[in-house]
Amino acid sequence: MSALSGLPAAAVRAGAGTARTASGVCNGTLGELFQGPVTYQGTDAIGIVSFPVDRYAWAYFTEDDGDGDPLPALPKAAQSARLFLRRYGLRLPRGRWSRHSELDIGVGMASSTADIVATVRSLFQFFGLPYDQDVMIDILSGIERADSVFLDEFALYLSDRHRVAERLGASVGFHTCFVVESGPVDTRAVTPLLLEHYGAHRDAYQACLDEVLAAFRAGDPTGVARAATTSAALSQRVLPKATYEAVAAGRGRFGADGIFVAHTGGVIGYLFTGRLARRRMDELSAFFRDLGHQCSFAWGGYGGA
Repeated sequence: MSALSGLPAAAVRAGAGTARTASGVCNGTLGELFQGPVTYQGTDAIGIVSFPVDRYAWAYFTEDDGDGDPLPALPKAAQSARLFLRRYGLRLPRGRWSRHSELDIGVGMASSTADIVATVRSLFQFFGLPYDQDVMIDILSGIERADSVFLDEFALYLSDRHRVAERLGASVGFHTCFVVESGPVDTRAVTPLLLEHYGAHRDAYQACLDEVLAAFRAGDPTGVARAATTSAALSQRVLPKATYEAVAAGRGRFGADGIFVAHTGGVIGYLFTGRLARRRMDELSAFFRDLGHQCSFAWGGYGGA
């Protein structure tokens, strides 16, 4: 899941008389492996360990002689483009924007953050500028509370402060089977409820955070899956998933190493450290269909089988 490297402007614009396109790509997430309170530099913050997935958002800018809109159609993507251009004192030539996404909206897949990151990456490429992660963070901080999808590794990320508290490497990965429950969650609206819940269960969250960080530092996917299961159970107490009890009860039957959720979204599923056999995929599909959902299979994370 590597970020696109910037190309020289001459390479982007080569080919006289033809449309020239620059692109940016960003993966989404399957929610988080941890979300909860974190004490950082003596103050409280909301910490997340996003769970990246091999599903993506694309942003394209094509320079041509048309009269297309100089900014992307999506409001947050347009805002990110304005912030980028203002920062560098640049103007886009005539052209048109287009996009494509494999990410569901409003369910915890970081779709809006991925759109922003893809847009900014396409601008870095178009203008032949070296990719600057600090610029990306600064742009995100001016738009929304974000996930860490702009990184190419796991991290403990303070989503309300836009700060990487600890990098956790790229050695852990999982095979997953997941579903998306209906109904978007307004993250901003539920934040006060989350903060109250975090305060009431601070010791449990601290133990979970210690466990997930220790597992990442050791490169132990089984330990990460165990901690993710604890985080999912804590989340169930405040923003419950309709299928959680059935999924938790079925974990042993399917030999899953853990359960993960989008803590403020609709995603819930199983973590597997090994590749799923075809028969097991059939069994999981039937199980989730009986719960009223179409399941999906995807690779989450970076390293591993």
